[in-house]
Amino acid sequence: MIKTQNLTKKYGEMYAIRDINLELEKGDLFGFIGPNGAGKTTTMKIVATLLTPTWGEAYVCGNSIYTQPEEIRRLVGYMPDFFGVYDDMTVIEYLEFFAAAYRIHGPERRRRCDEMLEIVDLNFKRDAYANTLSRGQTQRLGLARVLIHDPAVLLLDEPLSGLDPRARIEMRNLLKRLGQMGKTIIVSSHILPELADICNKVGIINRGEMSFNSTITDLMKLVRPQIILSVELATTARGHDQTEEAARALEGHTLVSAVARDKQRLLVTLGAGVEEYSAIASDLTAAGFLLKRFAEQEPDLEAAFMAFTKGSGDKI
Repeated sequence: MIKTQNLTKKYGEMYAIRDINLELEKGDLFGFIGPNGAGKTTTMKIVATLLTPTWGEAYVCGNSIYTQPEEIRRLVGYMPDFFGVYDDMTVIEYLEFFAAAYRIHGPERRRRCDEMLEIVDLNFKRDAYANTLSRGQTQRLGLARVLIHDPAVLLLDEPLSGLDPRARIEMRNLLKRLGQMGKTIIVSSHILPELADICNKVGIINRGEMSFNSTITDLMKLVRPQIILSVELATTARGHDQTEEAARALEGHTLVSAVARDKQRLLVTLGAGVEEYSAIASDLTAAGFLLKRFAEQEPDLEAAFMAFTKGSGDKI
């Protein structure tokens, strides 16, 4: 669906992006991560045919950005980080205006606008003026606008930026739904953890160059090669703390490579390649230990992001 080959953009002697290579299939939800000024917007604008590269090539559904830009624009919905809305238009009028721009007319135009309002959950605001919407509602309206012509590809530049926690969760859930509908989506952000749970692929860009480009699974393995369990023991009826005894028992377990104590919990590092660990819980219970908490520790994605973007203080 989207393929770039050595995509490069220079301004004088400065590289905005250099040799960007991406390959995304139908239904991929690609998290494009990087510090502000790293080159995310430049890349997305080139794919959307809004900016010409210095060299390199990009294809959308097999169409070249050089020879078939009009066809690409029919296939792409691009939402910039910040966009204006018309002060004197209601939400439904705003959508109908852009539907008309895509030559969607008559009953089909109204049907498409109503459908988009349902998808982004803005039907209750259909008659409100667009400039009265909250930041989160405005972002959802912008998403409805880029969906109005049913594009196969969505390029969303920082759609979670500036949203409150509730609006951010709602937007992430909406992006998941669009991916399930078969849309190929590139969504940019400067915060890795906020996209990691919805994307199947991720690229980390720094100073115009890709420092990581693979699946979320590969990223997790890189961040944390071995699974770490967080284990907490309940005290016995007589008030006895079992933590130290459980640590000694786990140190000899065949699935465990290391055990460390962190206050009242144990951090249990599994052996290389171990992914199934239910036997550990079963063995602890069988030995008489009372489990209060037994869970896989979340990988530190923020630390990974800082490592991949080290020295990015000089913005492009």
